Amino acid sequence: MQAVLTVAGWLLLLQGVAGLADAVWGWWKWADGLLVVNVLPVLKGYEVFASIVIGVLGVALLATAGSLRREEEDG
Repeated sequence: MQAVLTVAGWLLLLQGVAGLADAVWGWWKWADGLLVVNVLPVLKGYEVFASIVIGVLGVALLATAGSLRREEEDG
C-alpha cells in the first residue's frame, strides 16, 4: 500500500507542478494532452487552481506514505 501511495503522490505532484507551469508560462505545448487539467473540460478556466489542488493532494499522499513507512519501522 505504501508503494502505491508513493507512486500516486509523485504522479499527482508532477501533474500539479507541470499544470501550474503550463498555465502560468505556457510551456510544454507538446504536453497539453498529458496534463489532467487540460484533459478535463470541466476545469477550463480553472487550470491554476486545479493544479494547486492536485499538487497539494500529491503532497498529502506522500506524507501519508511516509507516515506508513515510519509506522512499519517502529512496530
